[in-house]
Amino acid sequence: MMAATILHEAEVELWDAVAYYEDQSHGLGLDFEAEVERSVETVKRFPERWPLREDGTRRYLTNCFPYLVVYMYLRKRIWIIAIAHCKRRPGYWRDRIKAAE
Repeated sequence: MMAATILHEAEVELWDAVAYYEDQSHGLGLDFEAEVERSVETVKRFPERWPLREDGTRRYLTNCFPYLVVYMYLRKRIWIIAIAHCKRRPGYWRDRIKAAE
């Protein structure tokens, strides 16, 4: 299985979303965290399964939550660029691509 590095900004997004969902309903934040973890594990097993986009990223849509795991697969390593809500500020994370290259 591939190794994955989660950029600090993506980690912050994850925990912000966990806190938001937990405020909405007790336990929902933990469900979101578990879903993101499952998503990352799936990406690690099949890193080339999702289409390569023009900017060099790939995107995995989580189940049950409107979030994308935006990642790059470079030099046999997975770089998690963003944990991005599907409807908020599309492409805001593009400046992070250089951190993974």
